Amino acid sequence: MLLAIDVGNTQTVIGVYDGEELAHMWRIATNKKHTADELRLKLMPLLASEGLDAARLRGAILASVVPQLTHGWQAAVRKLVGKEPLVCTADAAGPELFPTAYANPSEIGADRVADAVAARGLYGAPVVVVDFGTATNIEVIDCDGVFVGGIIAPGVETSASALFSHANRLSAIELEDPHTAIGGNTAQAIQAGIVYGEADRVDGLVKRVFDQLGYTAPVVATGGLAVRVAPLSQTITAVNSELTLEGLRRIYEARA
Repeated sequence: MLLAIDVGNTQTVIGVYDGEELAHMWRIATNKKHTADELRLKLMPLLASEGLDAARLRGAILASVVPQLTHGWQAAVRKLVGKEPLVCTADAAGPELFPTAYANPSEIGADRVADAVAARGLYGAPVVVVDFGTATNIEVIDCDGVFVGGIIAPGVETSASALFSHANRLSAIELEDPHTAIGGNTAQAIQAGIVYGEADRVDGLVKRVFDQLGYTAPVVATGGLAVRVAPLSQTITAVNSELTLEGLRRIYEARA
């Protein structure tokens, strides 16, 4: 079995693969202050809850966009699994899985690499990925299968938090479809602005991507809020909440 860990700024997604099948997946809050021992003690009960013995793990791969936690997760996995995890980078993926025209591939976040690898493998090329996380990332793979770049924008919850923290009379609400563009109350007005605004922003950016490419492509959404925003989008054609983990699995198998 393979352990795959995607450490994001807000959430950490952990998956266990049995061959090509994602057998188990968990989402936990990311805490940048956690030590290696604390991270290991988070992993152990998750595995135990599904009756999984760490001795059955043949390896692990780690994607982290939180530098403060990268070494801690490496140490935690090393102690739990008994071997060093593969750390996801553009170089680790290699030109076979991740051909790129990016000027400096080392700048590309591990989650972006994994998303691109999985999308290209599952949906072919061209393909566009929209990852709804702390940032909303848009990744573009052209018709030749090359990662040509993308877009990074503030995420849905990041934008909402900024609004609530700066507007004293507005309180946090559930980010869901208000079913009306014209809010009949403050909660609906905020939901329309944030949720519809995100869907329309993504559509506008994707259309600009299509204009620059000169052709359209499938658009795959992933990330925690994908299931809420994707149904409101005119350009998103598929939702795959396991995309990043699947990319990690493919990179590990290619390098194992």
